Amino acid sequence: MKQFRTGLVVGKFSPLHLGHELVIQRAMAACDETLIISYSEPELPGCDSYQREQWLRARFPQAVVLVLHNDQHTLPHNDADALVHRRLMGWACTHLLNRQVDAVFTSEDYGDGFAAELSRNFGGRPVQHMMVDQARALVPVSGTQIRNDPHGLRAFLAPEVYASFVQTVCFLGGESSGKSILAEAMATSLQTVWAAEYGRELWVAKNGQLDYEDMRHIGEMQQLRERQLRGQGKRFLFCDTSPLTTLFYSREMFGRADPALEHMAGQAYDHVFLCAPDFDFVQDGTRRDPGFRLRQHDWYVAELARRGMRHVLLSGALPQRIATVLDHLNGASYFTPSYTSLVKNSPLMT
Repeated sequence: MKQFRTGLVVGKFSPLHLGHELVIQRAMAACDETLIISYSEPELPGCDSYQREQWLRARFPQAVVLVLHNDQHTLPHNDADALVHRRLMGWACTHLLNRQVDAVFTSEDYGDGFAAELSRNFGGRPVQHMMVDQARALVPVSGTQIRNDPHGLRAFLAPEVYASFVQTVCFLGGESSGKSILAEAMATSLQTVWAAEYGRELWVAKNGQLDYEDMRHIGEMQQLRERQLRGQGKRFLFCDTSPLTTLFYSREMFGRADPALEHMAGQAYDHVFLCAPDFDFVQDGTRRDPGFRLRQHDWYVAELARRGMRHVLLSGALPQRIATVLDHLNGASYFTPSYTSLVKNSPLMT
């Protein structure tokens, strides 16, 4: 028998960090059932309600998760009187979750008053406040600190949460346009990871005999690979191609594409770079010919325009392309001064 039947944890979770997770874990250890409620008005940068819901469900699938979305509910401002927030939570428990709680878990002094108000909302049902790591001795961090430096404080974030702060950078281009070399070079330069092209690996494994059904599988595996690697990245995940490339080959090889692949091809990336076919074509035994490369490049240009996907054209030798990518990312303010110094001094820039 656990200490309580139903426990409650409430927070903005912006973002969900290991301090929050400690409170939730303590609640789950002490309660048969744990309710997690999250809301914030206004939303805080990088932590919208739908993102928070994904984090909570991924990390605590056995809990009852309720996220109040700003586009569905009129929520009190974060700075509103504490009584307003406490009564809202009492209402949410009884009217949205059809439950009353026996304990509320927090790491704050307000927990005693919160528990007392919940008890009044529940018609006098006793609600106990359970304090967890109030001094922040076990997890010395705050949401404000992490929002200001999610990369420097990534040790306080679960991989599923940190992945949301990793920018995805996709390289597209025709055959022998340097995208694989560039993706690996950028990952090396910025000390992060890159997602290699699964389609090429399958092509080699099957001796170039791909079936129509392989196209959807390639797209799915490419997306899965990116999801798995994103939490391992450092600021960026560099992606060698995307399902858009698989869509091209499906239409080219079979004259059609699976509807699921068509949908995957619309996947959004934070940054898209198109590698120009402006150096000698290299035949590695798996490629077509220079004319095909040009036709493929023209297809990318037209398709990206049709889909309204912004991109940057990369041309010249590898150092020039790396410099263009860095300038773009630097212009988007994704580097700290020390990080900028690191990449400028990289041997890949010489």
